[in-house]
Amino acid sequence: MKIFTWVIRILVVLLAGAYFIIFTPTGNNILQPMIEERINEQTNLNTKLSTFVLNLSEFEIFLELDSENTIEAKGTYGLLAQSFDAIYNVKLEKLENLQAFTQTQSTGTFRTEGTAKGDLTYMEIDGVSDVGLSDTSYHVELTDLNPTSIIAKVKNADLASLLQLGGQKVYAKAKIDLDVNFKNIKPHELDGAITLITRQGALNTELLNKDLELNIPKTNFTMNLDAILKGDDVNYKCKLDSNLVKLTTDGKVVPEPLDVNIRYGVDIAELAALKPITNADIRGAFKLDGTVKGDKKMMLVKGFSNFASSDTSFSAVLKEFKASSLQAQMKNLQLSRVFYMMKQPHYADGIFDLDIAMSNLKEGELKGVVHSNIKRGLLDSTYLAKAQKFKTKMPRTTFTLATTTTLKGDLADSQVILKSSLANVNIKQARVNLKDGSIVSDYETTVHNLDRLYFVLERQLKGSLKANGEFKKKDTDTELTMHSNLLGGVMDVALHNDDLRADLKSIQTLDAMKMLLYPPVFKSSLNGTLTYNIADKKGKFKGDIVEGKFEKNMAFSMMKQYAKIDMYKENFKGDISADINKEIVLASFDLRSNTSSIKTVNTMINSDTNRIKSKIEISANKHPIVVKLNGNKTNPKVTIDASSLVKSQVTKKVTEKLGSFLKGLF
Repeated sequence: MKIFTWVIRILVVLLAGAYFIIFTPTGNNILQPMIEERINEQTNLNTKLSTFVLNLSEFEIFLELDSENTIEAKGTYGLLAQSFDAIYNVKLEKLENLQAFTQTQSTGTFRTEGTAKGDLTYMEIDGVSDVGLSDTSYHVELTDLNPTSIIAKVKNADLASLLQLGGQKVYAKAKIDLDVNFKNIKPHELDGAITLITRQGALNTELLNKDLELNIPKTNFTMNLDAILKGDDVNYKCKLDSNLVKLTTDGKVVPEPLDVNIRYGVDIAELAALKPITNADIRGAFKLDGTVKGDKKMMLVKGFSNFASSDTSFSAVLKEFKASSLQAQMKNLQLSRVFYMMKQPHYADGIFDLDIAMSNLKEGELKGVVHSNIKRGLLDSTYLAKAQKFKTKMPRTTFTLATTTTLKGDLADSQVILKSSLANVNIKQARVNLKDGSIVSDYETTVHNLDRLYFVLERQLKGSLKANGEFKKKDTDTELTMHSNLLGGVMDVALHNDDLRADLKSIQTLDAMKMLLYPPVFKSSLNGTLTYNIADKKGKFKGDIVEGKFEKNMAFSMMKQYAKIDMYKENFKGDISADINKEIVLASFDLRSNTSSIKTVNTMINSDTNRIKSKIEISANKHPIVVKLNGNKTNPKVTIDASSLVKSQVTKKVTEKLGSFLKGLF
């Protein structure tokens, strides 16, 4: 019994001591500095607990965080019932003084006052606040110290002030009304609604442009949001309206685990207004509407657009928020509209269709097919002739284009069929390695009427041309080959970067003269090789003539009749060469038969000025003739020295005809 008595005495002493320390003014004075020190340690501030009163039924606290930021609370409580009824008043007049505690660059003021009553199992808090310079009232219910219900009304909150409270830069200004009415905010048992209205919104373009290095135009905006939360579901409707873009979206979202079923809309009246943000130099209107359904594992995104006056739709599957597959169709896109939107010249008119079927979009594992087609294409000949500085009018050119691209892994194989009134191009397989950027492609081209290329070649040609070859590109190396059965012979061309080589075999000069619209005066077979550097514009041509015979022409017929020299019987062979140095061409040839010869050395032709300077030496059956051409290539001055032939007015006319004949060859 003595031990029990001692225990009772000790407990009484402890309780009396606890009562004395906690619930008496003297005890409060002892605890006050201890609590103040603890607060300072936790807040990193030099706070002052100027009032601390605690007795068995009442309490009062006045905490000075500093001279301009204070917290006050007082009221009654029941120790055994663990209930309380208190009022509080928080005045933070200078938030920047509290950065050591808040760890943010908050500025501005924040005030709130209200009441709190209840116990540890259930309490209610009612108050008002000026957060963000607003007129705010709120009612909060807590169960077991966890919020279970919130009702709040915020009127005329200032967005700039709210951003400052959060330590953020004032990138925008607006007035905000917020209505929150949650009967229950317990997880998975949500029951409430949110209404958010943003008025008089304006971006702080000066600050945005400075910080983000943009050039955003003046932008005003408004926003409305209505949301109903029930259980795990959030049903919402949101609209953002600005002078740059209008966004609308509505539907249902389950945040955890994520599940969405929403609609969206994007309406841009003028894309050019977004250039400072997107850096895309495009213009015109753009509209997109669609839906998003699914969860994190698989989400289906659909869209519909009138881009460039087209009928466009797409359907994309996302897995773990990464694009997995894509189906897209674009019909009746107007090429002229695309050029306008891209701020490009009006190159052509036409209707473009596109069909994309990609079953796998994973990098390195691509799989799918892309079809494109341009119909009723018409080049803008007037613009192209002016832009390319063609000296003559470009003919009216119609075209169609069809491509099919098959993607597998890192490889993209394309088939291309281009048909136009100028030329046709057919590519059976153009393979692009998406990993290393290399290209290997065959091609076949056909020009049905060479005369239609006069605007490019500046020379009338007759006939057609068909060629085929291969194009290769890898890293900095480019190769192009071309093969053509041309002019009764064969032409093979190989281009490696800037170095070109062309081999001519058995080219028939009569066919060449027919193509060049020259008089058919010389029949022979030409073999030769051209080497040329495109960058330096320098090259050489070497060739030989075999089985050369002159066709009937007035000059040689008159020589036969009056000078008794028959050039038709002669069978010529010889060499042809040319040195090319940019615009200057030095051409030489030496043709010989058993009794006659035609020779020139370094005939100079200037392709820029169209001038010629040539000396042609002819030995016609041991009769020397010297012909000089000088001046404009199309009509040069002709000087002839044929003293051994000129014995009459008739033979004089022979030499005149000979001069005209040689002049025409150039």
